[in-house]
Amino acid sequence: MTQFNKETVYQNARKWVEEAGEIIRTEIDQPRKIDTKMNPNDLVTEMDRKIEEFFADKIRQTYPSDLILSEEGFGDQVNELKGTVWIIDPIDGTMNFVHQKRTFAISLAVFHEGVGEIGFVYDVMADILYHAKRGEGTYKNEQKLVPIAKEKNLSEAILLLNPLWCAPNDRADHEKVAELVKTVRGARSYGSAALEFAYLAEGITDVYVSFHLQPWDYAAGVILYHEVGGQTVKATGEDLTFLKQEPTVAGHPDLIAEVIQNYISLK
Repeated sequence: MTQFNKETVYQNARKWVEEAGEIIRTEIDQPRKIDTKMNPNDLVTEMDRKIEEFFADKIRQTYPSDLILSEEGFGDQVNELKGTVWIIDPIDGTMNFVHQKRTFAISLAVFHEGVGEIGFVYDVMADILYHAKRGEGTYKNEQKLVPIAKEKNLSEAILLLNPLWCAPNDRADHEKVAELVKTVRGARSYGSAALEFAYLAEGITDVYVSFHLQPWDYAAGVILYHEVGGQTVKATGEDLTFLKQEPTVAGHPDLIAEVIQNYISLK
């Protein structure tokens, strides 16, 4: 098995992320082939598949023993985070990609023996790369982000809330979540979980609640956020597995327990 060299993996991954972003920008105005997956609003395009295949080919040529956990069918069956696992969303925010041609991101995380070592969230159209290596901080392009504030009150917080929280088949207590929205200073939704985690890391939002995220939606973002002092857990307070869809709460450590105990009730 190839020895894990974090710096080399980081440099390769960064090069591939930037190359993938250039492919998307070059072809952004071309006609799209749009399909649906789980429901009519769960979109996938030929570009999602093209970019995921691009990453899969690069990884398998360079790191043939590594595994890939990804969204569009070019990954492996991953049941545990053993060895090195790449967790990839080629276009996080496909609806934004289709309708707005902006506010979407490439999300790529590298886990080694169960630990998130490297994370990239690339705002493709803005050409802003959020990136982190474990223990070395988080950067927005070449600017190192400062740690989040030492203290935070929920009444002064900006909440990120995935609008799918109100889907009829979810397990959330809608009234409690609505009360949370009334408690915070403001609520936002940007349509890309990866970018929403980047905004948490940047300190422009403070807490995030979503009941429908998959590992490829948040794996890279969690690494970014952890490096500035943020916390991300299941909505039960347990650790994330990064292997399946899990109700998720992220936020300032002062807010996590309060949000889960008082506003998140899973049926």
